[in-house]
Amino acid sequence: MAALDLTRLRAVIFDTDGVVTDTARVHAAAWKHVFDRFLRGRSAPFDIRADYLRHVDGRPRLDGIRTFLASRGITVPEGGPGDEPGAPTVHGLSMAKDALFVRQVTEDGVAAFPSTVALVHELRRRGCRTAVVSASRHCRLVVGSAGLIHLFDVVVDGDDSARLGLPGKPDPALFLEAARRLEVPPSEAAIVEDALPGVAAGRGGGFGLVVGVDRSGSQATELRRAGADVVVPDLADLDVTGRVPVGSR
Repeated sequence: MAALDLTRLRAVIFDTDGVVTDTARVHAAAWKHVFDRFLRGRSAPFDIRADYLRHVDGRPRLDGIRTFLASRGITVPEGGPGDEPGAPTVHGLSMAKDALFVRQVTEDGVAAFPSTVALVHELRRRGCRTAVVSASRHCRLVVGSAGLIHLFDVVVDGDDSARLGLPGKPDPALFLEAARRLEVPPSEAAIVEDALPGVAAGRGGGFGLVVGVDRSGSQATELRRAGADVVVPDLADLDVTGRVPVGSR
């Protein structure tokens, strides 16, 4: 069984969607609704398994739109924050997706993965600090809706990214900011991610361990190629050993 060794790791930084909360599917469904309307008459429909995982998952919203459309050879104007939701611009598509996601979360609530919750409890019991990170501005809304905000010492989200001018994944800036707030060097922190850009960010940031989560069973090889040290189908398959020494917490 893959393990988090707390004799050499003092903190664990979790991605949010698909790792802590079961919201990756909500994001993917919202993207499909928005892109399929836009693509009608232009290109084949948005494929959740291929297009979402390869081009959108783990990226800031605007970057995901640019990356996906580029994969189809489609160019649209950037537009701006004042665009109508659904307008054929990067910002218009972004706003349509954002509104749909927020409505679904508000109406239906958010479910957390029980294995992740159990792991976070166990880490904290052993003196390990924890953080949750997302490129989304709605990270606090999502984690709070799941009733988990108290389990994390640090939250770094899209609002922090915008305020601090941090680039999105695969740049490691979000993870490095979380490590800075946790007051641990990256070499003594682990990253837990399910998206290829996030795994690449963890590897690029020099973190002590990068754990890839492959819930779909289709990305293990790609996650390892992106830089995951270990890949598990669920965090129940990740063991915890040792304890963070009191003087180093």
